[in-house]
Amino acid sequence: MSVKPEAASALFAGPFALATLSTPEGPAFPALVTPDAQVLDLRPALGDTALTTRGLLDDWDSTAPRLAALAEDGSLPRRPLTEFRVHAPVEPRQVLQSGANYRQHVIDLHVAHKAPGDDRPEEERRAEAAEIMDRRAAEDLPYVFIGLPSAVTGPYDDVVLPAWAKKPDWELELAAVIGRPAHQVSVEEALDHVAGYTIANDLTDRATVFRRDMPQIGTDWLRSKNAPGFTPLGPWIVPATSVAEPDDLRLTLKLNGETMQDESTKDMIFNVARMVAYASQTARLLPGDLVLTGSPAGNGMHWGRLLRDGDVMDASITGLGAQRTRCLAEATT
Repeated sequence: MSVKPEAASALFAGPFALATLSTPEGPAFPALVTPDAQVLDLRPALGDTALTTRGLLDDWDSTAPRLAALAEDGSLPRRPLTEFRVHAPVEPRQVLQSGANYRQHVIDLHVAHKAPGDDRPEEERRAEAAEIMDRRAAEDLPYVFIGLPSAVTGPYDDVVLPAWAKKPDWELELAAVIGRPAHQVSVEEALDHVAGYTIANDLTDRATVFRRDMPQIGTDWLRSKNAPGFTPLGPWIVPATSVAEPDDLRLTLKLNGETMQDESTKDMIFNVARMVAYASQTARLLPGDLVLTGSPAGNGMHWGRLLRDGDVMDASITGLGAQRTRCLAEATT
């Protein structure tokens, strides 16, 4: 299924966003989208028939001002967004994912998983967890791991829930899109390497996170997070210059119309700059790479309600637009 977004007065913050679109008869192409839902094909506009969105990000320092000028140029032909299919905005080389990065979420988990025999009041255990989170933010490091680009899918595409995934769950996240190579950059420099931001839903099968046959090894992120389509992405990349405060954006996810996640990125333990800087200490981050920044409280495990056939997730982040994902059970024979 490919959902056509409706025209809106303001699809996102700022004068333009960068998207990857296609028509039924043609290949995907990089596009400039304006807040009034108009599309400019960047291939003729920039004189490159082989242009890709990642190619634009490879030279973001010179590309960004050219795109800003094109957004203001009303003489170039544009078409309504409703005529196009919206794909994931970029094909990343690398996907860096993170966990346990929202303070309230981790406190809730700490309280829910109390040790046997711990009969202290919940208020006391919650205060203890809050102290641990504050200490972690001041002294510890983010928890970052690697995802597969092959799990990325479009913002309106159906997601097939594999038959082996017994506890599929949602995780709405803010994703930073790298626009300048970053290796061992400081926290102060980190955001200078971010081209923009987009929406990610980092689906996870809770039943396969931990290996029962080898519990000493720990988490199995390959199996639990990287099935095809497990990372709905987009609908577009909103330039960092249009996102005034990435550390105070509202994330909202609704399941079949009911709000499940509703939190601000200000609840992050490690903010975007710290996440990007930390990931760059080991990896060489490349243009188009994604740094996912964790998910707030309100996932399916919290509610005791996991994803199943026919579910529809509507996810949005302030100024970045919205995505809609329908879940389908894998056909079995």
